Amino acid sequence: MKTIGIICGGFSSEWEISMKSALTIQDNFPKEYRVFRILLNHDGWFALNNEERVPLDLNTMTFQLNGEVKLDAAIVFIHGNPGENGKVQAFLDMMNIPCINSGPLASALSFDKWYCNQFLHNFGFKIAKSELLTDVNQMDAEALVQSLGLPMFIKPADSGSSYGISKAKSIEDIRPSLEKAFAEGRTVVVESFLNGTEVTCGVYRRENGVYALPLTEIASENEFFDYEAKYLGKSKEITPARVSDEVRQVVQSQAKRIYDLLQLKSVARIDFMVVNNEPHVIEVNTTPGFSGASIVPQMIACDGNTITEFWREILAVEWPQ
Repeated sequence: MKTIGIICGGFSSEWEISMKSALTIQDNFPKEYRVFRILLNHDGWFALNNEERVPLDLNTMTFQLNGEVKLDAAIVFIHGNPGENGKVQAFLDMMNIPCINSGPLASALSFDKWYCNQFLHNFGFKIAKSELLTDVNQMDAEALVQSLGLPMFIKPADSGSSYGISKAKSIEDIRPSLEKAFAEGRTVVVESFLNGTEVTCGVYRRENGVYALPLTEIASENEFFDYEAKYLGKSKEITPARVSDEVRQVVQSQAKRIYDLLQLKSVARIDFMVVNNEPHVIEVNTTPGFSGASIVPQMIACDGNTITEFWREILAVEWPQ
């Protein structure tokens, strides 16, 4: 029986969601594998035996539990640093541990909202007009309003979390919103407002090719899909999305093309804003939430599948035995 570690935790504000995602995956994983959650935090790496922390030897990728247990492969499910940005994947590559995830380059590119969207725009995908800031004083509020108009979205470009995002509706909102965003990331992207319907599409590779799950429509009770809306029940997530078949097909087609262009692996979730029936890419998530409140499990259920079979399909492609 092969042993798989689900690496979770991490250093970002969303570490708790990572822990919940990993537990959902572990509880529903195919029974033909032995699976452990591997906690990574500032204290080190630990295998979780229920909630007992057992130190992981990084030189051998083993831990002691009634004898030595060695990881045969890993699934990285850290939201944000150092998982979603590809750092853990790069380490696993060096240790010759198969990683059932997007690789280091794909993860790093997808993680940065600015660079990823500019990359995709070069291939013809529509995106919001935006500015990249590396310092809170790089552009003044008047210059940003002149460039992007109001309202505008201000968010960390290099953070995987839903923290630090603001919708600035007046010029007075801009400075505090920038400070909030820079508290979460080293770079900040400021985007023009897209007035449309927000939808998201889960994508993964089956044996017969890239497959798009049913779309989910996000109707937030808050100003936008922030942490409260995403995890604390302040949104309606409607699956399947209330869009026409034509829009659904276009979004799913674009999501599958993005998956291929970025050379993604395993599951990804790609967010769009549909404006006048035209999808605009918002962001690409290579480590989408997988807790009981998350969107991808809702998509899987709507598709008539189970989480167990979903992961069995991924493993058959990404780590055939």
